[in-house]
Amino acid sequence: MNVSYTALVDAIAAEIAAGRLRAGDRLPPQRQFAYERGIAASTAARVYAELLRRGLVVGEVGRGTFVAGQPQAPLPALRLEPFDGRIDLEFNFPTLPDQAVLIGKSLQSWQRPEVLATVLAPITQRRLVEAGRTSAKFFTTDRWRPRPENFLFAGSGRQALAAAMSALVPVGGRLGVEAVTYPMVKGIAARLGVTLVPIAMDGEGIRGDALLKAHRAHALNAIYIQPVMQNPLGHTMSETRREEIVRLVRKLDLTIIEDLVYGFLSDAPPIASQAEERAVIVDSLAKRLAPGIAVGFLYVPSQLREKFAATVRTGAWSVTSLALAAGMGLLADGTAAEITRRKRSDAVVRQAIVTECLAGYHIEADPRSYHVWLNLPDGWRAEALTAAAARAGIAITPASAFAIAHGHSPNAVRLALGLPSHDELRTALMRLASLLAARPDESDMTE
Repeated sequence: MNVSYTALVDAIAAEIAAGRLRAGDRLPPQRQFAYERGIAASTAARVYAELLRRGLVVGEVGRGTFVAGQPQAPLPALRLEPFDGRIDLEFNFPTLPDQAVLIGKSLQSWQRPEVLATVLAPITQRRLVEAGRTSAKFFTTDRWRPRPENFLFAGSGRQALAAAMSALVPVGGRLGVEAVTYPMVKGIAARLGVTLVPIAMDGEGIRGDALLKAHRAHALNAIYIQPVMQNPLGHTMSETRREEIVRLVRKLDLTIIEDLVYGFLSDAPPIASQAEERAVIVDSLAKRLAPGIAVGFLYVPSQLREKFAATVRTGAWSVTSLALAAGMGLLADGTAAEITRRKRSDAVVRQAIVTECLAGYHIEADPRSYHVWLNLPDGWRAEALTAAAARAGIAITPASAFAIAHGHSPNAVRLALGLPSHDELRTALMRLASLLAARPDESDMTE
């Protein structure tokens, strides 16, 4: 039975709304629920955790999970946006206290009608050419000199990823991905009719032997990887591993979709710098600057540029005039570089807070990144900790959200560090430390 956990949550919510399930009714234990619905136990755990988050059920230790009745106000059907009213360690938007001030200064000229008229006008080819030049200049380093004409622009990083996937993988095609990876890839692939093939990983990302095995079993059309500050594990590929992957994709005639959304936190060059003909870079300004600066980047091989440009247009993934003007202005006047510098320093401070508050626990992270991977101690399961954290006013993400193969996720959670203030982050981590130190009851939330 191939039913998403959100569909099951919505079905139960509908039964509560219709009165078929009443306040006080006891839900079956998770294992029984999983058996009755023909789903994995981990999926059942996510269903119960989401019901709890919406306020539709309550967990009573030693007794089970009971219907709480219809909430006073409707809640979102799915955790697609940051939470209000609790400390959010689920959505990773690196945020500086003064970034709005810096961005505001850059956009002050927009108050003049003649400037705003240009910003609001349709995007011309001339503006796109200028944006390519601005982007190339901004991203140029000693180790990578991108070509201005190879840049294309989308409405966000997600849209850039969708465009890349659509251009490289036909309906029914196969995309190799890291076995534990950015969750949005799964939703995009499902809507495009693309099959995701998990590639085994180690501490540097996907393994070359695993990639070769997957391709020989059934040919892949492309691969999607995050070689720098991988989300959620925080790994960065070594130069040796990069060279191995480049050799393989050339041998197998594959193209890499290289996600560099977190690349601004590192000086590591893109794989495209050594294999421009084999790599399509996906990036955005949402993490680097702010979510409202909705500009997605595609850096594509010259021979694929026209195909990608047509894909962006026909897929309705084009950047808006307002966002493009804001983004390019921030790149050109030094604001983006300043915010990047400050966020690099801020990430190090936040990682130090994690090290202090969660000392003694098994954490995987790059000390320069905005997320950590917390491997759970014996006795805790990821879904149970996620639910317990929600009751304590903290939003975290279980490993199952990142796993490509159902039922094979590590017993871990990802903690995103970017949204809360430093004080809020410390408070949340201390609460999590207290939870981890306690022995969870087997009936906690889920049974």
